[in-house]
Amino acid sequence: MVDIEERRTRRGGTTFLLVVAAIAFVLAACTRLLGIDGSRHMLATTALTPYFTAAGVVLGALALLLRRWVVGLVTLLVAVVLVAAVAPRAFPDSRPVGVGQDVTVMAANLLVGKAEAEAVVAAVRAHDVDVLALQELTPAMVRDFERAGLGKVLPYRHFLDEPGGSGSGIASRYPLFPRTLTPPSKLRQAGALVDLPGDDLEILSVHPMPPVVAAGPENWQRDMAGLPKREINGPVRVLAGDFNATLDHVGMRRLLNDGYVDAADQVGEGLNPTWPSGALWPPPVAIDHVLVDSRCPVDTFAVVDIPGSDHRAVVSRFVVPAR
Repeated sequence: MVDIEERRTRRGGTTFLLVVAAIAFVLAACTRLLGIDGSRHMLATTALTPYFTAAGVVLGALALLLRRWVVGLVTLLVAVVLVAAVAPRAFPDSRPVGVGQDVTVMAANLLVGKAEAEAVVAAVRAHDVDVLALQELTPAMVRDFERAGLGKVLPYRHFLDEPGGSGSGIASRYPLFPRTLTPPSKLRQAGALVDLPGDDLEILSVHPMPPVVAAGPENWQRDMAGLPKREINGPVRVLAGDFNATLDHVGMRRLLNDGYVDAADQVGEGLNPTWPSGALWPPPVAIDHVLVDSRCPVDTFAVVDIPGSDHRAVVSRFVVPAR
C-alpha cells in the first residue's frame, strides 16, 4: 500500500508540474498569437517566441511520452501553430524577378559611440556597402570615423550626431538629400533620399525607444507607429537599423503587411540573432533589421560582429528595380 501511495503521489506531482509548464507556455504563446503588445513584460516574452516555441515542442512530446494525453496534445497543437509562424524564417523565399540597380545597405548600432570605428569601416569595405545607417552616433564617433577613413569609401553623409544614445546618421557612396520621414522622437532617426544612378532610394536609420524600460512601452509603440509606410507610387523605401523589435511583435508585422519584406527572412536568415552580441543572457534575439520595399528582390543578408558594440551589424544586398 505504501508503494502504491508513493507512486500515486509521484504521478500526481509530475502531472502538476506538466500542467503548470503547459499553462505558462500557452499564456506565452497567446501574447504572440493574439498580438498582445501590452506591458513591457509581454513584449519581452514575445521577443522570445522562437525559444518558447522549441520549448513547447519538447514539453508536448514529453507529456505524451508520460501519457498525459490532454496536456501533451494541447501543448503540441499550440506549438505546431507557432512553428508554422517561426520556422519559415530559416528557409529562403523564392526570389522575385527584378532588373535594376544593385544596392548594399548596412545598419549598425554603435553603443553610444563605443563601437570600433575601424571595424565598421572594415565591414563597409569588405561588403562593398553603398549606404550605411547608423544608430547611437555621437560627435566623438564621427571624429573616429574621420580618422578611420569612412569618408573615403562613403563620402556623402547626413549625420544627426548627439552625445549619448539619441544620435543617428546615414553615410553613402552616392549623393544624399535629407528627408524627414518620421515624427519627432526621443531618439533621432535620420532619413535621406539616395541619388542612385538609376531610380532613387529613400532610407531611414531606424531607432525607436526600447519597449522594456521601466517607463513602459508607450514611446516604443508611438515610434513604431510613426515609421513610414511603403509608398507604391513613391521611391523605393528602406528602413534599416535597430528596431528594438523582432518579427513577432505586432509593430513589425504591421510594417510587413504595409509592403515591406525583412531581408533576413527573405534569404532564410530570419532566426540569426543580432543582440546582445557575444552574450548568452538575455537570450539573443533578432532586433536589427533591413526592411526593404517588397518590389526589391533580396540577394544576400549577413550579420557582422562589431567590437565595442552590443549589437551585430546587419548587411543586405538587394535590387532597386527600374520603374
